[in-house]
Amino acid sequence: MKKILYLATTALLFSACGEKEASVSDIISQGNIESIRAKKTELSEKQKSLELELQKLDSVIATMNRDEKLPLVTTVTAKAEKFDHFLELQGNVKTKQNVLVYPEMAGTLQRVYVKEGQRVTSGQILATIDDGGMSSQLSQFKTQAELAKTTFERRKRLWEQKIGSELEYLSAKTNYEAAEDAVKQAQSQLGKSSIRAPFSGIIDNVIKDQGTVVSPGPGSEVFRIVNLSDMYIEVDVPETYLAGIQVGKEAKVYFPVLGDTVMTKVRQTGNFINPSNRAFTVEIAVPNKKGNIKPNLTAKVNINDYSSEEAIVIPQSIISENAEGDQYVYIAEPTDGENEAILKKSIIKTGKTQGSHIEVLSGINDGDHIIEEGARSVKDGQKVKILNNQTDEQ
Repeated sequence: MKKILYLATTALLFSACGEKEASVSDIISQGNIESIRAKKTELSEKQKSLELELQKLDSVIATMNRDEKLPLVTTVTAKAEKFDHFLELQGNVKTKQNVLVYPEMAGTLQRVYVKEGQRVTSGQILATIDDGGMSSQLSQFKTQAELAKTTFERRKRLWEQKIGSELEYLSAKTNYEAAEDAVKQAQSQLGKSSIRAPFSGIIDNVIKDQGTVVSPGPGSEVFRIVNLSDMYIEVDVPETYLAGIQVGKEAKVYFPVLGDTVMTKVRQTGNFINPSNRAFTVEIAVPNKKGNIKPNLTAKVNINDYSSEEAIVIPQSIISENAEGDQYVYIAEPTDGENEAILKKSIIKTGKTQGSHIEVLSGINDGDHIIEEGARSVKDGQKVKILNNQTDEQ
């Protein structure tokens, strides 16, 4: 009896040991959906159990390994500061006082008093035209006017004494007024023989030489005069910036050819949106103390369209983006260890960009230490060692 029990027990053990667990491939080949689901549930439970065991092991290893090698990172310190955003545009230098000067009467260009590059003042005589004897005629008109004046004054005294007729008095008065008008007309006509500067500026070009016959009208321009002290740049600004760009806003103007930058302000904004490009014009004054800025010179214009007195500004390079399109950074929270910190992922909202820096509207507070170098190789909750131990200047 004992022998039979021993043989039965042995057979049972061999039978138990010989059973093999069905593989995933075997279950799939059976085509039983319930078996497949059961296998999946079984494997999921095992996976969870293994993950818990691994976490326990990681925790013990981190505790026991005092010489743990932490990732090395650097940080920048967020601080509230003034932030100015500039809209970059391109335009050409212009001047409203860049004109061709024409003669007002026909005749020979008798004398030219100025040369190219010469500065002139408003009203200064630039050249004279042969008046064709008009000055002599003016002298005659003045003589006749003096005689008419004397006659009128005598008739007036007599008339006041009730001597003579009213008709003689009125006739003398009329003759005198007519003579005065003749003198004024002759003076006006003679004044056209002098070509004068319409405004203060520089003679850019002497077009006609002395002795040339000139006349009013196209093709008879004598000078080009330019005022380089009242320069400006006119640029087209997209309508989306209408609220941000106003008269008095700061502007930086850079001239690539000169390698020079001038600081100025917006002096005029247009009141019309061009339907073809949905833009409005902005006029920016250009100081020209050196006199080296010329009309039609190409310029790059940066107009201040947004400012914030207390903005958090960080380098764009330290910002990452997740699969959902959210932007985030890692903030270092100090621990008891020297220069050690735990990382915290912070979703941020950004504003305007200026150069390599960007304004952060939310997600970062003044004084936060943000991971800079090493930000791409760390993760949320990770412990790191900070190389720098001071506030970074942005």
